[in-house]
Amino acid sequence: MDFSLPEHLPGLLAEMDAFIEAEIKPLEREHIQYFDHRREYARTDWDNGGVPRRDWEDLLTEMRRRADAAGWLRYGLPSRFGGRDGSNIDMAVIREHLAHKGLGLHNDLQDESSIVGNFPQVIMMDRFGTDEQKTAWTEALITGERSMAFGLTEPNHGSDATWLETTAVRDGDDWVINGAKRWNTGVHRATHDLIFARTSGEPGQARGITAFLVPTDSPGFTVPYYWWTFNMPTDHGEVVLDNVRVPAEAVLGEVGRGLDVGQTFLHENRIRQAASSLGAGQYCIDRAVGYANERSVFGKPLAVNQAVQWPLVELQTEAQMVRLLVYYAASQLDANHHMEVSDKVSMANYRANRLVCEAADRAMQVHGGVGYSRHEPFEHIYRHHRRYRITEGAEEIQIRRVAQRLFGFGRR
Repeated sequence: MDFSLPEHLPGLLAEMDAFIEAEIKPLEREHIQYFDHRREYARTDWDNGGVPRRDWEDLLTEMRRRADAAGWLRYGLPSRFGGRDGSNIDMAVIREHLAHKGLGLHNDLQDESSIVGNFPQVIMMDRFGTDEQKTAWTEALITGERSMAFGLTEPNHGSDATWLETTAVRDGDDWVINGAKRWNTGVHRATHDLIFARTSGEPGQARGITAFLVPTDSPGFTVPYYWWTFNMPTDHGEVVLDNVRVPAEAVLGEVGRGLDVGQTFLHENRIRQAASSLGAGQYCIDRAVGYANERSVFGKPLAVNQAVQWPLVELQTEAQMVRLLVYYAASQLDANHHMEVSDKVSMANYRANRLVCEAADRAMQVHGGVGYSRHEPFEHIYRHHRRYRITEGAEEIQIRRVAQRLFGFGRR
């Protein structure tokens, strides 16, 4: 069994690092208030619902523009979209590498913006969109001309998505949607919200749920407030749909098969997000080891104490195991239909998300008081990645997915 990376990747990562140093780091230094101890306060429009400040998001837009011009932003997309046909294993290695570099404009945690874009919505559109939808949406999603929030979770339903209460009924050639959605990430600037609504069937059934591309300026579509979160700014809106009318061409995918669309979004996202958690976790471990070697206490280096060594050894061992699991799951995702390897993706995701939280916490402890301060990045890394033990599929749901495959029940 060959554990070496594809031959093209080491050189590719070196080219990427050179681009970051030449194009992105100077831009970051010009706006350092978004990355030092002031980061969340500088980024957040506290008087406007806690959403991201427009100048902060404009900086991210400029980062993506430069990355696209240099040929990096679309790396993971098919060549017909201007990408490089990057595989899932490519993307896993790249996302780990970028997160391992620490906080910076090249790979922002809170906004999930990166010089190498993650475009699950483009993949969804490619797999499920009509020709007309693809023409209108694909390039616009990449450039940001159009943007899509994700309206699956509801006030009374999260992981139990098949029990959602939002409904859509036919009215002539249109659909009329009623209901409410929660945690609509990015809806503050989205042109559309991908709303999942029951169009047939009974509560608890996977069939009968349909995905709709709903313009956020539609009459009856309102965002009464945004949820303030552990990691600010927030872009997680509460959405109410009161007799929102959309045409038949707003349906994405087949009527009644909307969860197929949603599953594509999740699997493409989960493996790349797992790789980012792995990279951030390794960053925390490396920083803790470096500090322990440099810090002198009671007349000797902090690193000579087993109470410091052993927890970091455990974390380093876990990181190496998770790395192999992430790479394996990514390669299997390249070779198989995503539903066939969903258990492998779930394993990699929930273990990577636990790892980064434990590594950030340990790095704080090793650094002592300064590790707890905002002048080090560990609190930010912890607060950001803690969300992924709940979002993208709570770890309990992902463990349940593994159990379904392991014990042979609940097969699709």
